[in-house]
Amino acid sequence: MTVGVVLNTPDAGNQVDASVALAREAAAAGLRSAWFGQTFGADSPQLAALVGREVPGLQVGTSAVPVFGRHPLVVSSQAQTAQAATHGRYHLGLALGTKLLTETGFGLPFERPIARLREFLTALRQLTRDGSADFHGELLTATTPLPARVPGAEGGVPLLVAAMGPQALRVSGELADGILPYLAGPRALAEHIVPAVTAAARAAGRPAPRIVALVPGVVTDDVDAVRARATEQLAFYERFPSYARAIALSGGTRASDLAVIGDERAVAAEVRRYRDAGATEVVLSGTEIAGTADRRRTWTLLGELAA
Repeated sequence: MTVGVVLNTPDAGNQVDASVALAREAAAAGLRSAWFGQTFGADSPQLAALVGREVPGLQVGTSAVPVFGRHPLVVSSQAQTAQAATHGRYHLGLALGTKLLTETGFGLPFERPIARLREFLTALRQLTRDGSADFHGELLTATTPLPARVPGAEGGVPLLVAAMGPQALRVSGELADGILPYLAGPRALAEHIVPAVTAAARAAGRPAPRIVALVPGVVTDDVDAVRARATEQLAFYERFPSYARAIALSGGTRASDLAVIGDERAVAAEVRRYRDAGATEVVLSGTEIAGTADRRRTWTLLGELAA
């Protein structure tokens, strides 16, 4: 799985039906993976499971399920079910989330996020690998008085974390299979993110981590208008310190500075820059921003790059 896209269906009458249709189109274009964001709307593991079952051969993933407001036992059940439904093509992305969304949406204090991530991953790894757990931490307890294995998911579930800060990268390198950085450009990847998570994995005796770089981007001739639209849509992320830091380390000042917008040659060159910076996989998001024709144009290019 080297090149993929995030599937968004903002105007769909039925999100599941629309997602399946888009996934079929992505697979036909030669793309290797389809990813689904987690909001307060559709459940992304369930959506990935449905799409993956309907579109054989396409890898599916979630990016990313927040660890606040959820429990490893529940997330394990979701992930293993998705893995069984897709016959081993599901990838679980996790995230710390943000103070704003956690405290406003769930009414939970956003406290000790790194400690929670460490405990969550430790318990979840036991559950997805062994089908059981006996974990007692400071913040979480996960035990299995009843079996927690889902038949058909015996191969386990790849665990990825939307990590970009030093502490989250350290925990991810030690306990996860890879990371899902977003709005982190080639400079930030090469100089800060990839070395940190790789060193942590090596110190823990784990394999080199996957680096799944999520990048906003689209092929279009209307560059100025699309970039203005991207500036408006991506400004939301600039208020959060983790994204602001990644943007600055990438040499940008606005989130839209990290958007890859241009013709086929320009977008292909940027995808290669991410690979050269250490990304093992590149996933473009927001490809629908310029309309259907440009989305299809983008997917055709990405399919060629994946070949």
